[in-house]
Amino acid sequence: MAAASVLAVAGCDTAGGNSAGPEATEAKAEPSAKPAPAWDSTPASLAAVGDSITRGFDACKVLSDCPEVSWATGSDTSVDSLAVRLLGAAGAAERSWNYAVTGARMADLPSQMARAAARAPELVTVMIGANDACRATAADMTPVADFRADFEDALAALRDTLPKAQVFVASVPDLKRLWSEGRTNPLGKQVWKLGICPSMLADPDVLTKAAAERRDAVQDRVEAYNDVLEKVCEKDRHCRYDGDAVFDYHFGETQLSQWDWFHPSKDGQARLAEIAYRIISRKGA
Repeated sequence: MAAASVLAVAGCDTAGGNSAGPEATEAKAEPSAKPAPAWDSTPASLAAVGDSITRGFDACKVLSDCPEVSWATGSDTSVDSLAVRLLGAAGAAERSWNYAVTGARMADLPSQMARAAARAPELVTVMIGANDACRATAADMTPVADFRADFEDALAALRDTLPKAQVFVASVPDLKRLWSEGRTNPLGKQVWKLGICPSMLADPDVLTKAAAERRDAVQDRVEAYNDVLEKVCEKDRHCRYDGDAVFDYHFGETQLSQWDWFHPSKDGQARLAEIAYRIISRKGA
């Protein structure tokens, strides 16, 4: 990625030494050109970090990764992944890498980012945080301060090697909305019992005050995480947050896995790719 620069063009209009004028004309600098945008909408390589969503978990078969349908780096034509949209199919195969790990939390991001940096990508995509909220109980969720510190450490790990690599940060999905959608499906609820996001999805049909407070606590934590992602990203000139686009997206029946009604299906992965491409390809700072 070309470095942003400021091109100052200076000129001067001086009167000759034998000028009859009473005063010499002072040299005047022409206005400086505006800084080139910090964001390159056409990066030539891409590395993805994150969790099960970026691994395509449960999109192809039950309780299994399916990275070929990943929104970020997948090769499946029905998804039309971000890498394919930016680099073309051949370019995506050669210059995109997926370092996401199913089950990863924000504490795992610095090590993922360091591995990604070794590839020297021009763009790094980040989608992580759901597992920090999806704990055994609401009390086990990652504290917001720890979440922030680990995210800052992850960006620092990248900047140590690649000070100008671009970073796209996706918001954490709306877990409460996923509960609301999935609780209508008997099969999905059976899979939830295997341990998928118990802090939100445990006892999905229980509507007591205590259950509602538990789900609200998880939702509040997700919103706090997204606030951290936005604020930390704002401090980095080469970072672009999605503006809560993933959180706000309404994943319906066709966008959710037919096995767990929680993770994105192939269609859901395609919607994530669309969101990311729209934001990343937007020109300007």
